[in-house]
Amino acid sequence: MIQVARSKLLTHDQVWTAMDALADKYDLSASGLAKAAGLDPTTFNKSKRVGPDGRPRWPSTESLSKALAAVGGSLDEFVALVGSAGGKPPGRMVPLIGLAQAGSKGFFDDAGFPVGAGWDEIAFPEIDDEHAYALEISGDSMVPVYRDGDRVVISPAANVRRGDRVVVKTQKGEVMVKQIGRLSAQRVELRSFNPNYEDRAFALAELVFMHRVVWASQ
Repeated sequence: MIQVARSKLLTHDQVWTAMDALADKYDLSASGLAKAAGLDPTTFNKSKRVGPDGRPRWPSTESLSKALAAVGGSLDEFVALVGSAGGKPPGRMVPLIGLAQAGSKGFFDDAGFPVGAGWDEIAFPEIDDEHAYALEISGDSMVPVYRDGDRVVISPAANVRRGDRVVVKTQKGEVMVKQIGRLSAQRVELRSFNPNYEDRAFALAELVFMHRVVWASQ
């Protein structure tokens, strides 16, 4: 799900209004956008935005990613539409570097927060973590979940648990994006997305940080 959309500063109506605006921008209806994205034509219909129990339904990260890909749009574009839907600026700027750079010295402080020069910035909906940052994926080690050029937004403040996708930096300077397989008070087992790359396991003392991925732009 679009986890940052559950922030206090974003509403269900804002996100869906932005989805409608995205469709309209490319001369499509909500169902037309869904069809173009290869989804069930009713995926973005208003009838699907509230569940049978009356609870709001949010568009998934996967469905949004497919919709943006279908029209050649970008996450920045959708962010701007969300901001317009709320009648206020489209969030704040989040620091961005390439995953390959993240292992170098000078980009993170001792607490694992982004610091120093060399960061670019991208617009992102307001997220309740002042230390949030983004990484741009490079290479094929995370295929098919993440591909070269995808961007992931990371929240150091978010709690991590089994099954979460995380960015990990080791004491040796390795930076990787994996999925938590098992997690104990002393050790973590990390699963690779690409079967051609081995799973990894570390004592928590071997890690500089382990931060949760809360958004992926694909």
